[in-house]
Amino acid sequence: MFKLHSEYKPAGDQQQAIDILSKGLEVGLENQTLIGVTGSGKTFTMANIIQNLQKPTLVLAHNKTLAAQLYSEFKEFFPENAVEYFVSYYDYYQPEAYIPRRDLYIAKESTLNEVIERYRNAATQSLLSGKHTIIVASVSCIYGLGNPDDYLSLSRTLKVGDSYQRSKLLTHLNDMQYERSEYDFYSGLFRIRGDILDVFLASENFALRVEYFGDVIEALKLINPITGEVVQRLEEFKIFPAKHFVTPFESLKLVIPKIKGDLEKEVAIMKERGKDLEAHRLNERVNYDIEMLEQLGYCSGIENYSRYIDNRKPGSPPSTLLDYFPDDWLLFVDESHMTLPQVKGMYNGDKARKEVLVDYGFRLRAAMDNRPLKIEEFYERINQVVYVSATPREFELDLSKKSSRKTNSSELPKNYGGFVEQLIRPTGLLDPLIELYPDLSSNLEKLKSAVLKRKYLDMEVLQKNFTARNQIDDLLIRIQNTIKKGQRVLVTTLTKRMAEDLTTYLKDVSISVSYIHSDVDSLDRVEILKNLRLGKFDVLVGVNLLREGLDLPEVSLVAILDADKEGFLRTGPSLIQIVGRAARHQEGRVIMYSDKVTDSMHYAISETRRRREIQNKYNIEHGITPKSIQKEIRSQLVGKDKKEELSSKVQDENFYKRAESFTILDKKQRTDLLEEIHTQMLVYADMMEFELASEMRDLYEKLTGKKLTN
Repeated sequence: MFKLHSEYKPAGDQQQAIDILSKGLEVGLENQTLIGVTGSGKTFTMANIIQNLQKPTLVLAHNKTLAAQLYSEFKEFFPENAVEYFVSYYDYYQPEAYIPRRDLYIAKESTLNEVIERYRNAATQSLLSGKHTIIVASVSCIYGLGNPDDYLSLSRTLKVGDSYQRSKLLTHLNDMQYERSEYDFYSGLFRIRGDILDVFLASENFALRVEYFGDVIEALKLINPITGEVVQRLEEFKIFPAKHFVTPFESLKLVIPKIKGDLEKEVAIMKERGKDLEAHRLNERVNYDIEMLEQLGYCSGIENYSRYIDNRKPGSPPSTLLDYFPDDWLLFVDESHMTLPQVKGMYNGDKARKEVLVDYGFRLRAAMDNRPLKIEEFYERINQVVYVSATPREFELDLSKKSSRKTNSSELPKNYGGFVEQLIRPTGLLDPLIELYPDLSSNLEKLKSAVLKRKYLDMEVLQKNFTARNQIDDLLIRIQNTIKKGQRVLVTTLTKRMAEDLTTYLKDVSISVSYIHSDVDSLDRVEILKNLRLGKFDVLVGVNLLREGLDLPEVSLVAILDADKEGFLRTGPSLIQIVGRAARHQEGRVIMYSDKVTDSMHYAISETRRRREIQNKYNIEHGITPKSIQKEIRSQLVGKDKKEELSSKVQDENFYKRAESFTILDKKQRTDLLEEIHTQMLVYADMMEFELASEMRDLYEKLTGKKLTN
């Protein structure tokens, strides 16, 4: 059962939102919307609804940074339950493509993040194991994943005392895409030492040790893969496949004739159209893949044959993470005004690229069915959904209104429109004050005077004397004043180039600053945000990432450069989201640098003023004094590869204090510390810091009393 742990109780209008949305879900409403201002505790509201409904839940976010933050928060709310993280496992991804006008073929290139791949495996395994599961995912969850029936059917349950021939288990491990290795031992590998079989599980940081006596499983143990120390003894364990795109080898043999049949047809059609080169290319490439499938049961790009493997009809959608959920589950679309447009847009971009590959003989037409879901298919798969945003669009609100009209439940408010506003912050914090630079209203008299004095006829020419062209000079003064108070600053620009150039300029004038945008690695973004909160630098410059969902209580000043440049980054909802980044500090304020007040600016200023007045009235009625949010700074929102994480680790006093108190640590703490020391030794060796590596080796040997042989 889901069990919520929190020192907080619902406050302000949280309880009302929780009650209404929970009741709406209980009476069967398919769509509802939570309109919650920044800092009102939307995540806490979601957590309470999850506990009330007791359903497997997917929380959908529009980028990895926000997903990582939500994952960390839900882990704290539900420490006894399975909370998983599912995002794209590529650190770098260049999709396969062809540019006809340049006759340029670009092969697929990618760098997998093994840690995130482990998280993805853990997510699907938790769902298929029947656990109460919360998964926080990015929009990558609508991409093809592999058939859950095949994934489940290939899993194997091992029990102590059962007869299970070792040779048969090795065959099953190969079917599950585990590989045998006698030297390396990392995620997805297995090794054999006499009667002992070790499997480094694809979803965990530990390995499963299977001890045999003849053909009988004598013992099952979870072990530390580095030290070999036993972490837990088991009576039973279920091994899931190492990869999601798997299929039984016998079933795979049955689909190969279908692939060959379609290949012959498509090659014949190309030749009829005089496309001999394309026909030859397609024949060569597909036959090579077929040979790999026949010999190994796997090939590079096997996902392009998923329609055959899943036995789907042409044009039908692939299996995705949504298919791993049971029939009755709950979806929260966080920052829905950003997330839903992403869901809508994924299909068309993928289709355009694949059509070119197919037309020029690089892929069979079946590759078109390895794709993200269309928006219609997405809605066919979801059960009940709550959209969460401070600025929902008409799309979500209309769906919520239509759903509410289908029920006459007396337990819901009269004339319930399908949405709930959560505008009261339990901390009493008001929405930030918004200033304009230059202050156009104060300049009005100057403008009039100048017109009379100089007899200007063109107001636009005159107004150049009162523009925001000196915005950087003003910004620098405000930044310095904010830093003196020990507070942080966010600056949002229109382009990545401008963000980088501004960062360079601020560094030149001795401001401690960093930038963040889409080219920065997803896990590094999390580290940058943590360092801002820790005060390792004072100013963060960015483009579109400094908006939805970022939880930065130390930020008191948000500067919006070129606020009057109407477009995607400066719409009314976008500006409200940016303004919200300063809403977690009692001195929160926003500076909009602009030469005029656009409709979007007017909407954002008016809506912020409305919400500020509602909060202020509530504070007066309840005697609340606004206080800045105090929030723990977590060491890591979501884990990096252990070596990468430790390579940047300074040898702080705490590290050695734990080593000094080794004998009084419990078993798990000793295991963790030894693993950390061993990994640090390997990291230093890789960096050619051999003296430090030797220091780690000596410390390890001193604590364990054993010599390291590798």
